[in-house]
Amino acid sequence: MNEIISGLMLGFGFGFVLERAGFGNPNKLTGQFRFTDWSVFKVMFTAIVFTAIGLMALKYLGYIQIDQLFVPPAFLGAAALGGALVGVGFSIGGYCPGTSIVGLMSGRIDAGIFLIGLLLGTVIFSLAYPVIESVTSLGEYTQGDTLMVLLNTSDIYINIAMVIAAIAIFIFGGWIEKRSSGTVCSK
Repeated sequence: MNEIISGLMLGFGFGFVLERAGFGNPNKLTGQFRFTDWSVFKVMFTAIVFTAIGLMALKYLGYIQIDQLFVPPAFLGAAALGGALVGVGFSIGGYCPGTSIVGLMSGRIDAGIFLIGLLLGTVIFSLAYPVIESVTSLGEYTQGDTLMVLLNTSDIYINIAMVIAAIAIFIFGGWIEKRSSGTVCSK
């Protein structure tokens, strides 16, 4: 029961942050695909870097043991195919599963329609799963579960590279935003 309650509380908090960041608005999300608004990429990249550095800090402080964390196997082919399908839906509808719920809770009817389509797609996927199950494990990568193992290097070097990449993306994204035609508007 505690896991359900903590999951609901974290989900509510995440949704609140998404709404406050404006991600419940499809114009904001569509702007990312048009390279006119890099907010989504910047927020997600920042979250990844923050989590990676936080995990490293907790490891060195002795609060967690990295080898005890679950790292799911990498199915690169399935991830590429699924990512492309989600990306198409995301760019057409302007929502991802999480932001569609945020948009609906904010009173957006289009988010509700997107969510209905998402649920229909989920039902179709579950009905087709026995036929397409082999596609879901396409391209399993077995050379290493993490970048540290794959590259045979320390987490410090991985995190330094991620921080440098984040700074470069922030500069590059800001440069493209300034040269774009402006944010997407539904008016």
